[in-house]
Amino acid sequence: MPRLRYNLDIMPSPSADHPGLFIRDPYRFSDAMLIIPPVLVECLQCFDGRQTDLDLRAALVRLTGSLEVGDIEQHLVDALSTAGFLEDETFERMQAERRREFAEKTVREPAHAGSAYPEDAGELRETMGRYMDGETAAAQADGNLFGIAAPHVSPEGGWQSYRAAYGQLKPEHADRTFVILATSHYGEPEHFGLTRKNYRTPLGEAQTDQSLVNWLAERGGPGVQMEDFCHSFEHTVELQVIFLQHMLGAGVKILPVLCGSFARSLYQGGDPEDDDKVKAFFEALGELREREGGNLFWVLGVDMAHMGARYQDQFSAVAGEGVMSEVGSRDEARIARINQCDAGGFWDLLRENHDDLKWCGSSPFYTFLKTAPKLRGELLRYEQWNIDERSVVSFAGMAFSKPE
Repeated sequence: MPRLRYNLDIMPSPSADHPGLFIRDPYRFSDAMLIIPPVLVECLQCFDGRQTDLDLRAALVRLTGSLEVGDIEQHLVDALSTAGFLEDETFERMQAERRREFAEKTVREPAHAGSAYPEDAGELRETMGRYMDGETAAAQADGNLFGIAAPHVSPEGGWQSYRAAYGQLKPEHADRTFVILATSHYGEPEHFGLTRKNYRTPLGEAQTDQSLVNWLAERGGPGVQMEDFCHSFEHTVELQVIFLQHMLGAGVKILPVLCGSFARSLYQGGDPEDDDKVKAFFEALGELREREGGNLFWVLGVDMAHMGARYQDQFSAVAGEGVMSEVGSRDEARIARINQCDAGGFWDLLRENHDDLKWCGSSPFYTFLKTAPKLRGELLRYEQWNIDERSVVSFAGMAFSKPE
């Protein structure tokens, strides 16, 4: 039988009336969502690419105590296949169609309007005004500010850190191209996803600088994935765009880059640029920075630690308490290395215990440190937020300026 896809979201059912395992496709090749009843959960182990329908039937007989399991067997296989959850021809067709649809689109449509932020333009402007109104701690950058780091967590949970970062922008920044280095949660490790498509939101259409995208794609080497499908559903760039639009206008110019993880370095040692693909992209991005100079402004869409039950830890996490106090101290040490423009020291801390803090923003941070000019960083605000009762995400608002 075909194998169950390894890259699905599988979690306990959120509905008390429908217990079992809840399955969905984070890549959005499929819009289907299934709940596998408790009695059938064990049967998912049969979909490993090695076992046959006879193995599945034997498991069903044992679990149900009945020999009449043919209908249950067929229904389970059909449901998983139709949903696009098996590595079979149905999924291959579904995947190819979604990739083709995205490649043919002229714009990148908003994927998280109506969930992460309001879909109605008027309501979104009101919400953004509520987030951004009030005092903002000023960075000691004056005219030397050339970059910020902001979260990509839900704005409702992280708005104060968003405000700390985006509050540094001034009208004179509006004519820059904003290089958005953002986490790619689903992209290939050691790869960088680009797109030529404009980013549309309820506030309007941000203009992707196609000439810079083309330049980077031509020189960035084999680690570049052009028209990366992950752009179609990833939230990490989209959330930066709505803040940029609110601050500087709907047509703000952007160069969106999704940074895959540097897993090889984390787990096998060495530096990320020991991988030729990563090295080639760093060199191209650094050359682009030197060529464009003050025409660019850097934005990092990054979260930090992910701790607790949701993230496969064997404990519950509460913001600012217990283990999260230690996490805060370790986050602070990493942030200090970033602020000192110490890429090697930052990565040394990441490699400890294979990044047990699970910083999903590590690759954008490292990419920035290796390709931006010498910088002086400033922590504007640091937060921990309970994304649920047992799990915490940490994040910050930061500003980067040229040293005096």
